[in-house]
Amino acid sequence: MPITRREAIAGLALAAQAATLNVRSFAQGNAPLQVNAERLQLSLEQLSVFGRPQGGTFADGVSRVAYSDADVAGRMYAMDLMRRAGLEPTIDAAGNIWATRTGTEPSLKPILFGSHIDSVPSGGNFDGDLGSLAAIEVMHTLLEHQVSTRHPLKAVIWQNEEGGLVGSHAAHGDALDMERQFYGIRLSDGMKKIGGNAAAIGSARLAPGAFRCYLELHIEQGGTLDKANVPIGIVEGIVAILEYDVEIRGFANHAGTTPMPERRNALLAAARLIETVQDVVTSEPGRQVGTVGSLTVSPNARNVVPGLVKHSLELRDLSLEKITRLAETIQTRAQDIARATGTEIAITLVETDPPAIATAEIQTAIEQSAADLGLKTMRLPSGAGHDAQMMAKLGPMGMIFVPSIGGISHSPRELSRWTDCANGANVLLQTIVRMDRS
Repeated sequence: MPITRREAIAGLALAAQAATLNVRSFAQGNAPLQVNAERLQLSLEQLSVFGRPQGGTFADGVSRVAYSDADVAGRMYAMDLMRRAGLEPTIDAAGNIWATRTGTEPSLKPILFGSHIDSVPSGGNFDGDLGSLAAIEVMHTLLEHQVSTRHPLKAVIWQNEEGGLVGSHAAHGDALDMERQFYGIRLSDGMKKIGGNAAAIGSARLAPGAFRCYLELHIEQGGTLDKANVPIGIVEGIVAILEYDVEIRGFANHAGTTPMPERRNALLAAARLIETVQDVVTSEPGRQVGTVGSLTVSPNARNVVPGLVKHSLELRDLSLEKITRLAETIQTRAQDIARATGTEIAITLVETDPPAIATAEIQTAIEQSAADLGLKTMRLPSGAGHDAQMMAKLGPMGMIFVPSIGGISHSPRELSRWTDCANGANVLLQTIVRMDRS
């Protein structure tokens, strides 16, 4: 629903209240500088106003989909926070928001960090939001404590991450379909609405090697850290994805008159193949996953033996070689199923997304930064996609995860503890300082 002027003003007023909170004190000895945890919490709570269900609370989640009025209002709020952190935000042609803090050696390449604030419909208040507002909070903390860095620092809020990494794809220089619809809005119109310019999209491209490194703080969106009671995850990389279309052809015939031995039931073959995917993917240790998430049956009638089934098949793992090998095993067993059921099974590769491996130097820097803060860490892959995977194509990349309670994400019930949010922001801050000095 549209954001009223009163709601927008109220959000900015509360941001002003946040700015007056006392800065967290820290020892002048060897204790690391830390962010203002209370201000970070307040900024996340106030961002949640934009896209919140009418009459709802923080616990009811948010629908701040790309190019909506709520997205526009949320971006205005984030830019106001940037100004309060001593920054002057700019919007590139793709609609990404940037804020730069100069370094003492401006010839050095900048350190980039950020995330996104758009959500899925009926999503949560931490996915993307934490990384974006923590990036601003880091800048605010450095300003308050008059800490200079050698490298310029750039905080970024990518536009439309949930629609397929649109903003970071533009930064990588990928061609975008400007006629594509997002929630009833054409991409070119959506970019214009948020301050971009589709006609000048090329100016948003980042050259390979244009930055020292890219860092992104994010909630895990899984339950690994929460179950292990580990506060910081060091992302080894973003997984490779293989997408297949599966078509199973049998023969549609009368369900009452066709004897069981004579049936060529495409749905029966599909059921066996889906079970095979489960068996093959779990046949060896590792974090690999396989999913059949979409299925259509034809003619889809109660009294007809199904003659045609189409379904998806997706495999994910940090190792492209592993999921390619698993796919080959599934292909072989699919033909056994076809012979046994009198059907024809075609499995067609439609998309390959290679893994985005986090830079070893940055993984180590995150680990050391967390250790300095007395925080346990765990290395793990990201099973979900992030803007970081596009930045990994252009330069060194690293990601920091904090726990998602119960592994819930893309839901109003998505939740991370405030202490974990602060821990993640502090690790981000210390990693930036460490990378600046390296």
